Amino acid sequence: MNRVAVVTGGARRIGRAIASHLHAIGFDIALHYRSSSDSAQALADELCAARADSCQLFRADLQDEEQLGVLVTEVLAQYPAIDLLVNNASSFLPTPIESCTPAQFDSLLGANLRGPYFLIQGLLPGMRSGGASIVNILDVHMERPLKDFNVYGATKAGLASLTRSLAVELGPDIRVNGVAPGAILWPEGDDSYDEAMRERTVQQTPLKRLGEPMDIARTVGFLACEAPFITGQVITVDGGRSLLG
Repeated sequence: MNRVAVVTGGARRIGRAIASHLHAIGFDIALHYRSSSDSAQALADELCAARADSCQLFRADLQDEEQLGVLVTEVLAQYPAIDLLVNNASSFLPTPIESCTPAQFDSLLGANLRGPYFLIQGLLPGMRSGGASIVNILDVHMERPLKDFNVYGATKAGLASLTRSLAVELGPDIRVNGVAPGAILWPEGDDSYDEAMRERTVQQTPLKRLGEPMDIARTVGFLACEAPFITGQVITVDGGRSLLG
């Protein structure tokens, strides 16, 4: 029987790369998405074409308590034993202190901290048999503030703290780690990185390139499969840029 990985926000970008890589190294995938139904279905079709019945789709808004509960019930019904949970789904938007609204604050908190917390809580019954792990996708900006993204950074810092706390609370049965991506070059392009900004970022990075989604996916795979004595740690994947201040 194949190992099972639950990947949230798995239809696009980093989530898609993570799901594809985990599938390639032998996991069956419970692929969560919120609104990217076409992308999710295309990925599920691709994975199932490579290995029959190896990916199931689950739609939910993780900020909605009822939908999250239904998601947990459906995932555990399909996969009673879960080997890996990857909390990748998140929201990213600017919230300048002068104009941030309570709704924006609550939305970021719900997507980036509350949702992962209660998804972990709900899926614990499927992860208690021993050897399971959780990987939370964080962000270098939890420690290196990004102007006007104060709430986003705070929620990711909260998730990093939760990562460490749960590593203590859930051991020895479940390992809990985090991955903090730096600047990532998206395959479909990203308007937030014009050519000048991209070149400036590359020059400030010791490895002289932007990251790729597979850099994050391989790190998740390492933590899940090759790091049985690592828990409560956050691996920064930014080409060394954070070393230069």
